[in-house]
Amino acid sequence: MDRFIGLDVHMTSCTVAVVSASGKRLRDFPVETHGETLIDAVKGVAGKRHLVLEEGTQSAWLYDLLRPHVDERVVTSVRGSRGPKSDAKDAYGLAEKLRIGGLDRIVYKAPSEFRSLRQLAVVHRALTGDLVRVRLRIKSQYRSRGIPSPGKDVYGKRHREEWLAKLPPSHCRSTKRLYTHLDFLIELKAEAEKDLIQEAHRQPVARLLETAPGMGPIRVARLLPIVVTPHRFRTKRQFWSYCGLSVVTRSSSDWVSSGRGWVRAPVQQSRGLTREHNRVLKDVFKGAATTVVIGGGDDPMYQAYRELTSNGTKPNLAKVTLARRIAATVLRMWKDEEVYQPKRVHSAG
Repeated sequence: MDRFIGLDVHMTSCTVAVVSASGKRLRDFPVETHGETLIDAVKGVAGKRHLVLEEGTQSAWLYDLLRPHVDERVVTSVRGSRGPKSDAKDAYGLAEKLRIGGLDRIVYKAPSEFRSLRQLAVVHRALTGDLVRVRLRIKSQYRSRGIPSPGKDVYGKRHREEWLAKLPPSHCRSTKRLYTHLDFLIELKAEAEKDLIQEAHRQPVARLLETAPGMGPIRVARLLPIVVTPHRFRTKRQFWSYCGLSVVTRSSSDWVSSGRGWVRAPVQQSRGLTREHNRVLKDVFKGAATTVVIGGGDDPMYQAYRELTSNGTKPNLAKVTLARRIAATVLRMWKDEEVYQPKRVHSAG
């Protein structure tokens, strides 16, 4: 006797909806968002339990909490819905989609051994974003008074007083506060990087992947808790799609009627990268490609990039191709558990 349970999660309350194997709506009820209360609610559903909930802030906690009490648990990413909406409708909708296999996107949840690394990566990324925003605010102070501030010299402590002297008194005090904030974030980010790399190096594969072109300790530390295992992806093309590096073709009104029946219309097809992807991984591999391009050298990856650009490929498109090569190489290295071998680059692209 299968029972499909949809869980609509909110900060203080959750709505539980139960659907039978035949699609009959059995019951729905609200419960408090509390561990023991949720366990009791799920255990109160008789039969083989299949649980589904949406991806959110509390999904990882509930995924681990309810594991011993259900036979199947699924986390899904749901697009915004139109029309009438309520907690019960959402919960029943999740349960019904799980019953018929109609979930659009299932979210992979990493094992508990990567939990600490994932949280450290999230904090490091947040601090990096905060640091960028403070630097932009500092430059905006000078730009608002018509003072050019190219490069990074404006952030350094050595010439800071000289830069402040260019501002009118009305802007000096606020800019000093921004500099104080900047110094604090730089120190905090350095500590976060140290913690992140130390935690990543607990995984033996981390140092191995750091030998790949453009893949430094920070990028590998951001990569590990998201991918977790390379065996999730059967081919490099699946990995490219997950990373947002897969090329897709979009067209509309493909068929026209003729005297001999339906034929394909000579329509212009647009091409681009897939829009549904993991943004962190796309940033990791495009950043690695940028590092390879800036670094130059005799590495086959860079030589392949030079060959593409010399043959007329635009630099931005050649960089995407380079990012795909790096992603394929990292996937192969991880599966084979071997260090980077330049001689095998041609087989990875």
